[in-house]
Amino acid sequence: MAPGAMSRWTTSLSEARPVSYWLDDPGRPAPEPALTGPVTCDLLVVGGGYSGLWTALIAKERDPSRDVVLVEGREVGWAASGRNGGFCAASLTHGLANGLARWPGEIHTLERLGARNLDAIEETVARHSIDCDFERTGEIDVATEPYQAEELRSWYEEIAARGLADGIEFLDAHAVREQVDSPTFLAGLHDRRGVAMLNPARLAWGLKRACLALGVRVYEHTPALTLKRYGAGMAVRTPYGAVRARRVALGTNVFPSLVRRVRPYTVPVYDYALMTEPLTDAQLASVGWRNRQGLGDSANRFHYFRLSADNRILWGGYDAVYPYGGRVRAEYDDRPETYARLAGHFFTCFPQLEGVRFTHAWGGAIDTCSRFSAFFGTAHAGRVAYAAGYTGLGVGATRFGAEVMLDLLAGERTERTELEMVRSKPLPFPPEPFAWTGIALTKWALARADTHQGRRNLWLRTIDRLGLGFDS
Repeated sequence: MAPGAMSRWTTSLSEARPVSYWLDDPGRPAPEPALTGPVTCDLLVVGGGYSGLWTALIAKERDPSRDVVLVEGREVGWAASGRNGGFCAASLTHGLANGLARWPGEIHTLERLGARNLDAIEETVARHSIDCDFERTGEIDVATEPYQAEELRSWYEEIAARGLADGIEFLDAHAVREQVDSPTFLAGLHDRRGVAMLNPARLAWGLKRACLALGVRVYEHTPALTLKRYGAGMAVRTPYGAVRARRVALGTNVFPSLVRRVRPYTVPVYDYALMTEPLTDAQLASVGWRNRQGLGDSANRFHYFRLSADNRILWGGYDAVYPYGGRVRAEYDDRPETYARLAGHFFTCFPQLEGVRFTHAWGGAIDTCSRFSAFFGTAHAGRVAYAAGYTGLGVGATRFGAEVMLDLLAGERTERTELEMVRSKPLPFPPEPFAWTGIALTKWALARADTHQGRRNLWLRTIDRLGLGFDS
């Protein structure tokens, strides 16, 4: 990369605020007061992101008489739920390829349940009048290298032969550039129905409002400090109070679980994004993008990008940063070297947008597990349930996870709880320094594959056979 080009691209970041565009919203609701003193309830939900919000809402919808309390350590939606790209996918398995590789015998069931879950999200948004710019636009996976185009075509032929390509279309270079025009696009796979775009923070805030309207007691700035048995139920201590509950659902995701044995199954991976200023009509016309689909490229170190309601472009991904020791810290949310790299990639993809400036640049932690998709379980003789490990595709899948947790807490055998995906666990990550070393080696090998026609070396082939991986 020439120094002059770097200077030109980084100039586009000169006024970017280091805060999530979605959270930098004048309509952001005031937090609910913190819990002070003791309370009792039927169900305590720990965590005010999507996982906890969906759990609390569905619990009340299943049984309006159930007394539900939700506690959030900071403010509802402030972490991953307010920082992601707003891709709400039907897939429960971090994409069809991952699901087919891991659970081929139940992939048709998983796809059906995922489609039903996305429909339920759309219905909930409408029923509760959640203003989150929900658009059922679909998504295009694009190839930017010839080998990727060949792989996309072969993959399409495979899923079509398996009866899994309903609503999916292969696009050649001309067809994909008719949808969104970039000189780097060589082919695409268009999923027309399986992904919606939305404003992620407003979804979280809307779910909070819906929970409150149904009678859920929400306490913000109330971290859960300890979890212990108390008689026939559980007790959770908070800084200024305590909650006694018959059952507890943990939606803490990237943060250390109150069930210690769960902690080795996830590691935090930091992901970063940029948001442009609103495009002019002429700039938008130069790109096309009339159908407003979400997009992602096919590299191991991939980018994801989409249009906001006011025609900004969100551009994220590529760098996936694991901090040594797996610590979650605010200082990792801001990474100028990644912003500069992303800006360069953006203008390579869309050279016709030269001169566009970025208004926001931010990062956040994703709860990654070794199988890329959520895992589930119970503790304390079934009094506590948890779901974690969504690995960056939790906007939609967390609703399914909420239903799983509620099924498990009720002791019910359902189609969901009978899934091998629900009954099995990923392999845990090893302790340090082995986790950091293994992840660093995997990142190096994935980057190398991107520059060697996608060829996976011995390390990647070995971890593939073991069912291990690293992603964001």
